Amino acid sequence: MESSQLIAIISRLDAMTKSEGQEIQTRRFEKNGKELGVVSFDPTTQTFVLEELPDKQQFEFDNIDLVAIEVYDLLND
Repeated sequence: MESSQLIAIISRLDAMTKSEGQEIQTRRFEKNGKELGVVSFDPTTQTFVLEELPDKQQFEFDNIDLVAIEVYDLLND
């Protein structure tokens, strides 16, 4: 059985929320060497922002599960 991509995504996002300090944390997500999205986490507002790089759209989330699903969908389209 193949390991879950969703667990790996959630793990990376969760690490952002547990980081010390008040700096905005950023993670890049790519597939086959092509960067598809960037997720930023603002600890002061407890929100995630997903920027989809192919079309430069941005989406804001206050729930780690929802942003993880969007990243998963972006990587598997």
